[in-house]
Amino acid sequence: MHSSLIGKVEKANRYAREIDRISIDRLSLTFRGDNDTHHVTLDAGSWHCTCHYFDSWSVCVHLLTLQKIMGIMLPDDAQVSIFSAPEVAAVS
Repeated sequence: MHSSLIGKVEKANRYAREIDRISIDRLSLTFRGDNDTHHVTLDAGSWHCTCHYFDSWSVCVHLLTLQKIMGIMLPDDAQVSIFSAPEVAAVS
């Protein structure tokens, strides 16, 4: 292996451990669920899924799964869902 490539592989391994370097702004994917295949998108912090549950609730298990997998790589507004704990206002 070329010596300059070894350095690139080492750097890529370090970057892979430092996921806070990555910020996902836009995403389009296919999610193979138990009952059907769904298309999920994220654009400007706004999610959309083609599953029927999302149509009614604007959230679904597919989004929750992606939020858990991608975590801090998602923008703050894309990490919020009905599954998140509500924020408690500070008492002054």
